Amino acid sequence: MPRQSASLDLATLERIAETALLIVDQEGSAALSFRTLAARLGIAHATIQRRCTDLAGLLDLCADRLASDLPDIEPGADWATATETRFRSLYELLTAHPGLIALRGGRPWLGPQLLKRMVEPQLADSLAAGMTPQEAITAYRRMYLLTLGSASFVDHRDPKAAQAATRTALATLDPEEFPVLTGHLAAILPAVVDHEVYHGALRQLIHAAEPARASQQ
Repeated sequence: MPRQSASLDLATLERIAETALLIVDQEGSAALSFRTLAARLGIAHATIQRRCTDLAGLLDLCADRLASDLPDIEPGADWATATETRFRSLYELLTAHPGLIALRGGRPWLGPQLLKRMVEPQLADSLAAGMTPQEAITAYRRMYLLTLGSASFVDHRDPKAAQAATRTALATLDPEEFPVLTGHLAAILPAVVDHEVYHGALRQLIHAAEPARASQQ
């Protein structure tokens, strides 16, 4: 029986995704290419192209690899607790890999792992808790967009740089034209990188959508 090629052993989808994520995390989003990835894996870049087709396919593969780390939550768990756990976990994954978010831009996160571990169970829990299908998908989209947006606009791995960039931008403003922005730097700068801004907003959305609460109104 012929022995499997060593290049195929090195070019498993999991190894490709994990190595690509490592390049983006260590060297920045601009460093990722099929040739760079192939060199890191020690294989021909054509091998990676056959597995991923194009950069979009590679990014989808990376996103789905991250989604495989989302937690499994037992059916029947408290709806609010399960919902917060799922979205907080997604937020933590996204903020840990800002380069991937930058590369993907507005591409939807619809890989099989995200659908299996996040979307399907969240919608199923919402329906089981008494939501209509329309209510379930609306609540999901609100929390999903909050999570993706909150993770997309600040590199939370480098809060000092994010605050410095904000400070520099506000320093160019005319205090007479922008009295609030220039006069409240002490409040604005911490909020730029405060995870609680996201967590608090998520809890508010959960509180507003909670089926038990809605049925009492």
